[in-house]
Amino acid sequence: MALVLNDDEVMLADATRGLLDRAAPVSAFRALRDSGDALRYSPELLAALAENGLVAPNIAEEDGGVGMGAAAVAVIVEQAAHNLAAAPLISAAMAAELIGWLGSPGQREALLSAIMTGELVVACALEEAGRHNPAKVETSFDNKVLTGRKTAVIDGVGAGRMLVSAANSDRVGLYLVDPAVDGCIVEAIAAVDGRNLATVRLDGAPAEALGGDDADEAISAAIDLGRALLAAELLGLADHAFDMTVSYLKERKQFDRIIGTYQALQHRAARLYARLDLARSVVLKALRALDEKSDETSLLASLAKCVMTELARDVLVEAVQMHGGIGVTDEFDLGLYFKRVRVSGDLLGDDRFHAERLAQEKWGL
Repeated sequence: MALVLNDDEVMLADATRGLLDRAAPVSAFRALRDSGDALRYSPELLAALAENGLVAPNIAEEDGGVGMGAAAVAVIVEQAAHNLAAAPLISAAMAAELIGWLGSPGQREALLSAIMTGELVVACALEEAGRHNPAKVETSFDNKVLTGRKTAVIDGVGAGRMLVSAANSDRVGLYLVDPAVDGCIVEAIAAVDGRNLATVRLDGAPAEALGGDDADEAISAAIDLGRALLAAELLGLADHAFDMTVSYLKERKQFDRIIGTYQALQHRAARLYARLDLARSVVLKALRALDEKSDETSLLASLAKCVMTELARDVLVEAVQMHGGIGVTDEFDLGLYFKRVRVSGDLLGDDRFHAERLAQEKWGL
């Protein structure tokens, strides 16, 4: 299992970063946040990413995709994090995983190509608890309609379709819903990071089954993919904040001396650098495991999410402290990274959730 990017992935990272530097600088996200637009992402940016094959590259070749796998999606997500580029990339990859796993030939043909071209955003409504708990599924499917409530739905506002997990008798199935139908109410969540999150209320909303009644394995696989992609995003956020901080240490003067010459600050930066370098291998190992269908995929995804949630939080706290007062101002970009780290860290389980899961399932503690 190679824990470095291959040549294709390096070229993909360079191409993605070049496109995002031109089309989605941090100033574009700030303007989007301040605009009050409920969608919270730019359809024009989504179209540009899709035109360059950067939306859901994990769609299989037999379904018309490029078949590059989870690692390729993560490369794109990590580069987007550097620019705070808001686009439904993680939701697209998770939806593609679920549809590719469970969808009929007709469903795959109708949905996957539209996701890949950016014409359709499909949100995954898999959460119900206040704190991440994928085992909690109280939404029900009966007489071809859904009843229940889903929360923390990534890119739920403005989605053209939703994939909803629901109980059907004693099994959990996955159901395709048009959010525009009667009985489906989508409410935006005012998250601190200014991104697209929603609560979905279902009251007799008509739905179409995706696959059979038993979707547990596919849902677990999609959640593991989401966790690994969020870990990659957190890595990109932390990497960028670290680079901002090192640059600041090299230019900021106090008492006529560059503050980066103080050994105490050098040591703090060096510890973060070492932790980031090690964490990159942890994240890539989880992504390789996903692509290679390893037996340890789920636990490695949890490990990556656990490590990066804690580390990204630590990096941003240190970054704010080493920047001083400017680090807590809204006008300075660092605060935008701080807020995104806090939300991404909580989505699909924070570090405490995953540490507990690893302790129970890996070591039996």
